[in-house]
Amino acid sequence: MDSNRCRSVPERLISVNGKAHRATVPPPHAARTDLAPGSRQTPWSPTTQMPAPTPPRLPDRLSIETRGPLSGQVSVPGSKSITNRALLLAALADGRSRLSGGLESDDTLVMRAALEAMGIALEKESTKNGCEDWLVSGRGGRFESPDHSLDCGNSGTTVRFLTAALTLADDAIVVDGNARMRERPISDLVTSLRALGAELTIEGDGDCPPVRVHGGGLPGGAALIDGSRSSQYVSAVIQAAPYAREDVELAFKDGLIVSRPYIDLTLDVMRAFGASARWTEDDRLRVEAGRTYRARDYTIEPDASSAAYPFCAAAIAGGRVSVGGIPEASLQADFKILGLLERMGCHIEREGDTVTVLGSERPLRSLGEIDMNDFPDAVLAYAVVALFANGPTTITNVANLRIKETDRLAALETELRKLGARASTGPDWLKIEPGPMRGAEIATYDDHRMAMSFALAGLRIPGVVILDPGCVSKTWPRYFEAFEAL
Repeated sequence: MDSNRCRSVPERLISVNGKAHRATVPPPHAARTDLAPGSRQTPWSPTTQMPAPTPPRLPDRLSIETRGPLSGQVSVPGSKSITNRALLLAALADGRSRLSGGLESDDTLVMRAALEAMGIALEKESTKNGCEDWLVSGRGGRFESPDHSLDCGNSGTTVRFLTAALTLADDAIVVDGNARMRERPISDLVTSLRALGAELTIEGDGDCPPVRVHGGGLPGGAALIDGSRSSQYVSAVIQAAPYAREDVELAFKDGLIVSRPYIDLTLDVMRAFGASARWTEDDRLRVEAGRTYRARDYTIEPDASSAAYPFCAAAIAGGRVSVGGIPEASLQADFKILGLLERMGCHIEREGDTVTVLGSERPLRSLGEIDMNDFPDAVLAYAVVALFANGPTTITNVANLRIKETDRLAALETELRKLGARASTGPDWLKIEPGPMRGAEIATYDDHRMAMSFALAGLRIPGVVILDPGCVSKTWPRYFEAFEAL
C-alpha cells in the first residue's frame, strides 16, 4: 500500500464479500487563480463545509476473509488526538497557521465545523506531493457566538475542548452532541472550570451535555480537578488556560490521573504553539497566563491508535506489517502496544521512521495481568490479540472505557464470548480466557474501535462478520481498504 498517507486516492474498486464496491473521493474544487502554480485553496463556510473524503460504500454486513501470513506497509492517517488539539490551538492563536498531515474524519470534521461557526476561517491548500494542508486563521482567543448550538456528534475531544475554550467567548454558546454524547458525563470538567471563575450550566440529564458556556473570560487561579475518569477534562482546561487572567494551577482529586500520557501530549502541542505549561514537582499542572499561542506551521504525525490495528494484524495472522512516519520520540501512548506484542513473541524492527511487526512463528504468550491505564484506546485491539494467546489475560485499570463511544468493557465481554472466549468484566477490568473459536456476527455499537478490532479476529477465525462497518468513519474512513491490502 502507498506509504504516502496524505496522497489523494482516485475512484477504485475494492472487494467486499466477494463483490466489487466502488470507492470514490470528492472531485477537486476549482483552483483560485491568485495562488502560486500547483496550489489550490477552498474556504470552508458554515453552510458549505468541505466534506471528509468519501469512504468506500460498505455493506451493512462485512464478512472478513481469513488469510495470512500478511505482508505490506500500511498508510495510517494523522493522529486524531493531535489533529483536534492543533486545530483548537491554531484557532486560538493570533494569525494563520498551516497544519500538515491532519486527519480527515467525523471527529475532526465536527471540530472544524464548530470553529467555522464561531468565525474561524479555514482553508485547504493542495501541495505538490498530493497532500492537502489546512490553513487556520486564528483570532487571538476570540470567538463569535453562533445563533445555534454546536453539534459535536460523539466527539469527546470536541465537546470537552470547546467547553473549556468557549469560556473565553464574549457571549453564551451551547455545546451539544448526539444521543450517546448526552450519556457521557462532563461534570468533572465543568466543576473545575467553575472553580477557576467561569460560568457554565449543564442542561442535560445526569451531568451530561448539552452545556451552556456563558463566556466572559476565564479568571484563572488554582483549582482541584477529578482526573480519574478522563484525561480530556484536564487537557481541555489547560489548553484554554494561557488566555486566563491569572496563572492556572490544577491539583488532582485523590492524586488520581487517568491516561497521563495524553496530558503530556497536550503539553507538548501547547508548548509547540508557544505556551508555557508544565508539571510541578508535586504533580500539579501550571500554565502561565498571558503566554498565548502563536501561529505556526505544524506537522501532525500518524495516529498511534490506528497503527495498533495493522501491528496487531501481524501478531494474529503472522507475516510482517510496517507503518511509516512514526517519530522515534513520539508521545502517543498507544505505541506502547508494541512492547506488549514483543513480549508475546513478535519481533519489532525500526528503520528510520518506519516500524515493522513480524508475527511469531510460535503461539503467542499470555502476559497474564496487564495495566493499560496509560493507553486505553489500544485495549480493544489487544483484547482481540489475547484471544490467540496460550493462556488467560486480564486487562486492568481501564474504568474509563465505560464512558467512551460505548461501554467498551461490556461490549468487549459480549462480543468476545460470541467468538468462543470466556470473558468477564468488573468495574475497571476485563478477563479473557481463550476457548474453542467460532465465527459470529459482531455488533459494533456505533464504535469505530469495535469494528476495527474485531475485524482482526477474522484473519484467523472463519465466519466473522462485522455489522455496521461504516462506523470506522469516526477516525479512519478508509480502514477496510488498508485492511484488505495486507
